[in-house]
Amino acid sequence: AALTRTNSRLVGHELTDPTPEVAAALAGAEVLLTCWGAPPLTAGVLAAAPRLRAVVHAAGSVKHHITDACWARGIAVTSAAAANALPVAEYTLAAILFANKRVLHTAHRYRALRAPHDWQRELATAGNYRRTVGVIGASRIGRRVIDLLRPFDLRVLLHDPYVDAAEAARLGATSVPLDTLCADSDIVTVHAPELPATHHLLGARELALMPDGATLINTARGSLVDETALLPELTRGRLNAVLDVTAPELPPPSSPLYDLPNVLLTPHVAGSLGGELHRMADLALDEIERYTRGRPFADPVRPEGLHRSA
Repeated sequence: AALTRTNSRLVGHELTDPTPEVAAALAGAEVLLTCWGAPPLTAGVLAAAPRLRAVVHAAGSVKHHITDACWARGIAVTSAAAANALPVAEYTLAAILFANKRVLHTAHRYRALRAPHDWQRELATAGNYRRTVGVIGASRIGRRVIDLLRPFDLRVLLHDPYVDAAEAARLGATSVPLDTLCADSDIVTVHAPELPATHHLLGARELALMPDGATLINTARGSLVDETALLPELTRGRLNAVLDVTAPELPPPSSPLYDLPNVLLTPHVAGSLGGELHRMADLALDEIERYTRGRPFADPVRPEGLHRSA
């Protein structure tokens, strides 16, 4: 459908060949409120929107719909990426604490045994005291994860080519090369953007550096991890994984990821979900209010930073 009406508000889904009603709305629009699945704002779309001055994205990345034509036109852009980063970081924090505590392993064993057992002996190496967490990427989410880890007795390593040692220390982490992070971390959590340079950032060599029993957490994008190299490590039980994203996004029904006892697989739900969507909507509405008052966006998206962001 070209459009729907929700509570008498026009929602356009197709902008390159709009219905007359959508075309009329687009022609008079000064601000577009967009969300996941928004169509690309091409030069043709912008030509049909001569009054358009701003785009407020009530979601994360704008790379899927903000085009070079938008920047050439000087359109102001903002997104709710900061709001969407919060639940991802919270999911990651929970995954880190549970992984170090070996909760997934213990739950499977408890279900199988159903009898008294010496858990202290079996879990002698478990726990969150003085363990090492390696954070890949000082993105919004990566920085929030580091901040959430502050109250815990954990050592935090950071790998990000754009962050020097001094900035990493201010964030609460130690800057290290990727190989060092992989080799020294009990938990490796991925928060880098999906870029050509980050494709299979964690391949067979990097995964082999991770210690026996370490856990890989990926809430970024599946393409950052070479799954063909990861699967043997998981199948052998040498590594554990918490995967909210995979490549492909939906693993085929035959994928071992669904059944491996050392893998927690979730369907890309770490980001805003349910009531958390209201946080993104509130942030977007706040930005629209700032625009109507003639004030700059609180969290603008700038084209020069897109080459290193999600």
